[in-house]
Amino acid sequence: MTASTVKSARRVIEIMEYFDRVRRPLSLKEICDHLSYPVSSGATLLKSLVLLGYLEYDRRSRTYLPTMRIAVLGSWVPATLFGEIDMLPMMEELRNRTGETVILGTQSDLFAQYVHVVHSTEPLHYTPSPGIVRPLARSGVGQLLLSALPDGDIDLLIRRINIAEDGDRIALAEVMKDISAIRRQGYVYTRNLVTDGVGLVAVLLPVAPFGRRFAIGLGGPVARLDARLDEHVETLRAAAQTLA
Repeated sequence: MTASTVKSARRVIEIMEYFDRVRRPLSLKEICDHLSYPVSSGATLLKSLVLLGYLEYDRRSRTYLPTMRIAVLGSWVPATLFGEIDMLPMMEELRNRTGETVILGTQSDLFAQYVHVVHSTEPLHYTPSPGIVRPLARSGVGQLLLSALPDGDIDLLIRRINIAEDGDRIALAEVMKDISAIRRQGYVYTRNLVTDGVGLVAVLLPVAPFGRRFAIGLGGPVARLDARLDEHVETLRAAAQTLA
């Protein structure tokens, strides 16, 4: 697999995620400016997506828009993983109720990945991008997901992380101390762990089909989360209970 192939695959996902955020037709210039693509390669990629049936092009406005083929591709995933619960509207309801950014995370090998994000509408809010990854043992969502695993599996993962990373080694005893606290309280709450001034409170969701584990959380300014921590924990637990 060539580097150009990997770059093209990444750009396809970035384009689709950009459409998901703005939810309107976009011109070539808007896409290339926002994603910092060369116009020539951006035009080639968009033309390819049109030919494959994933984008439609309007000549009058010179804009692109995803086709229904995109919606159909992943339409089976939420129902398969979460049953009759429509996860995306539920996350929007959590955002509206709490005022904070709502994050759905899962484990992706040695990382925790934010698979979907519903951003807060507050002027000051946490703005992670969907698809972003965090260190599995050094992030709140990551440690929460680890807390659901047997201790032996955690040990093996920490060994793999220490082999893969060139930086400071992770001490298993320190990680287990954090995980023990998470297991006792039934949620994770971190302050200033990854980003200064930002906190995150999250709970585990019931085990999904195929053994997949997800966590759902709220991210926002530490002061706001501190003021409503107990309320947020109960709100998240109630949301998780609907999936049980």
